[in-house]
Amino acid sequence: MTRKTGLGRGLDSLIPVQESQQLASGIQHIPVDSITPNPRQPRTHFDQRELAELAASIREHGIIQPLLLATTDESDRYCLIAGERRLLAARQAGLASIPAIIRQVSQQELVEVALVENVQRADLSPLEAAEAFRQLSEEFQLSHEEIAARVGKSRTTVTNTLRLLKLPASVQNALAGGRISEGHARALLALPNPQAQAAALDTILTFALNVRQAEDLVRKMSGDKPASQPKPAHPPELVALEERLRSQLGTKVSLNHGRRGGTLVIHYYSDEELDTLVERILGSE
Repeated sequence: MTRKTGLGRGLDSLIPVQESQQLASGIQHIPVDSITPNPRQPRTHFDQRELAELAASIREHGIIQPLLLATTDESDRYCLIAGERRLLAARQAGLASIPAIIRQVSQQELVEVALVENVQRADLSPLEAAEAFRQLSEEFQLSHEEIAARVGKSRTTVTNTLRLLKLPASVQNALAGGRISEGHARALLALPNPQAQAAALDTILTFALNVRQAEDLVRKMSGDKPASQPKPAHPPELVALEERLRSQLGTKVSLNHGRRGGTLVIHYYSDEELDTLVERILGSE
């Protein structure tokens, strides 16, 4: 049975209250060479300039927050659970040992805790988060809703992020390299096949299209007829309301307001996302 303990509240939920009171005495100094990276670490890119700055700070002040380590089958070896930036910076700073808290955790917890630590600091790229969600979904059979509860995100966010892994390699590389945003990538998901998505990507990069322009391009490539004349710009208060609706519902929302009413269009991209939207609007029965 899947554990119901959510990690969305943060890393503190990994350490019971009664144990947190013993952390001061439970901190050990572990040789840096005895620590191996977390093989389930979702984060794959570390900014070298930021690491150098952290290393300089560690040389002067030491490591303020202890790392979280897991025991291994070898008595003198430990696996990193959380704190890889601090470990890398400590090595750059030349430290022989570092303060750490030792825990016994499962393989699933190795994924969950590393994911929570990075997501809560907004350190993960969209594709890194998507890969971590995939591990929790496929390897540990967690539903999108269970993943969302563990990382403190909405189920819609988890579903939409996972969809990024369906994009062809060229689009994923552009997203990972910062040449397009997550908004661009999600727009490309509406195209029917990888060839069309790659062609649209070329156009986006060639003409430096913003997300709204990319969405217009995708509509044209999908065969949707463009409006006969450009729509007038929304008043700022309507733009703000549209953004609030998008944030609250976690999906694309189009608000078209006229003199005598208008339309509110809510977009969804999967059955799970539709279920989530219905629950949010109507409430659970």
